Amino acid sequence: MGTVTASASEIEKAAEVLRAGGLVGVPTETVYGLGADAENPVAVSRIFQVKGRPSSHPLIVHIGSAEQLDEWVQDVPASARLLGRHFWPGPLTLVLRRGPRVPLEATGGLETVAVRVPDHPVALALLSAFGGGVTAPSANRFGQVSPTTASDVRAELGDGVDFVLDGGSCEVGVESTIVDVTGEIPTILRPGGVTREDLEAVLGYPLTVPAVSRVRVPGQHPSHYAPSARVVLVEPEKIVDEAEAAQELGHRVGVFLPASFADAEVKAHAVVPVPRSSAAYARGLYGFLRELDQKGCDLIVVSLPPEEGLGLAIANRLRRAAGPRPTA
Repeated sequence: MGTVTASASEIEKAAEVLRAGGLVGVPTETVYGLGADAENPVAVSRIFQVKGRPSSHPLIVHIGSAEQLDEWVQDVPASARLLGRHFWPGPLTLVLRRGPRVPLEATGGLETVAVRVPDHPVALALLSAFGGGVTAPSANRFGQVSPTTASDVRAELGDGVDFVLDGGSCEVGVESTIVDVTGEIPTILRPGGVTREDLEAVLGYPLTVPAVSRVRVPGQHPSHYAPSARVVLVEPEKIVDEAEAAQELGHRVGVFLPASFADAEVKAHAVVPVPRSSAAYARGLYGFLRELDQKGCDLIVVSLPPEEGLGLAIANRLRRAAGPRPTA
């Protein structure tokens, strides 16, 4: 876990901001969230305004413990109880039927709601001090790179956020895994910090990851997690050639250099060495994208990692980052 710097008085102040209908930058183990009182429709609506997020995109409700689940949802199946016991607190979000405490503003108008228990001492302390649920999508403009430090939040949202709690750098670095447990068999709607392999080990059967989700969930817009620079996906063995060719054409190229090319000299504007560890790669992914933006790159060349373990979540984020940009 990143160094925890938020004090008890800062946590209480953040709780007061939430009670007053304000927005708080909240550290979690995944990314920093833009938090609001989950039961306050006006505060929840302000999240969409600050992020520039379509109101049809549902938010995740963060709660303080698995024992609170029934206060927020209905018809909890045995699979949800099992997953909650094993992975909460942690980077797992469950989609269940909405309970009466959850306003439709938080669900994008759906009768389902996404819920999780974050695994970060500052987030849990805030939830305890506040005494309710907190909707907290990533604290960035819609579709752009998620923040993994308090300074990222301030740089991204400025005065749009009323108070930011500093909990250090996020330990996981990519968003939670979203699992729909409203059907007969759970389905992974968004790969994330809990791997498919870990979920399957607990449930005892294989899970699917549909290319297109039947349920609207966060982070599945065609272009998401995107830096200002355009992201281009290439085959791993072609990454040096493609990067150098783009640089010669006049682009300011940033390249994610796989560990297998660690000794290669690449003629590019900026080079980010990719960690061998998937956990380290996931933890650093959004920081790497921000770094290349800050260095003035207009094109980022990257290859997808093997889609196993956390590699599945990394590949998902990179595909969304390379997705078609919205047109004016």
